[in-house]
Amino acid sequence: MSADFTPTWLKLTSLFVILLGLLVAAGAHPATALPANVLTDIVFWPLDGQQALDTEAAHMLAAISGGVMVGWGLMMWLVIDRLYLADPRLARLLLVESTLAWYLVDSTGSFVSGAIVNVLLNTALMLTIVVPAWRIGSRAAVVQP
Repeated sequence: MSADFTPTWLKLTSLFVILLGLLVAAGAHPATALPANVLTDIVFWPLDGQQALDTEAAHMLAAISGGVMVGWGLMMWLVIDRLYLADPRLARLLLVESTLAWYLVDSTGSFVSGAIVNVLLNTALMLTIVVPAWRIGSRAAVVQP
């Protein structure tokens, strides 16, 4: 990935996180829950229609987790848009550390709940953020003494 494409890549990834968060949040109401139900069924492979967000507690947790994802995606966008050029080392720290914290908690919870596919999806998302963000810090260390 070229240095010039790194902020674009990270912004696209942050938009993906925001959209995914909106999809999860849509699971808060039965009328809009179909996409979240499909996602839930995918992460509890195999696709069998057995998993659904069909309780009040599941709806509330979908609203909360979707909202957190939207906020996290927006935070990533703002770090890249407003901080990346001014302080690349701090941008790297914020992106890498927050992503690894999310990854460890979410993937551990997914594993113990039996959502192994979610661990794989989390790993892919984590790498799409951490690898380019890590490069920001590497270039900053060379450019700025």
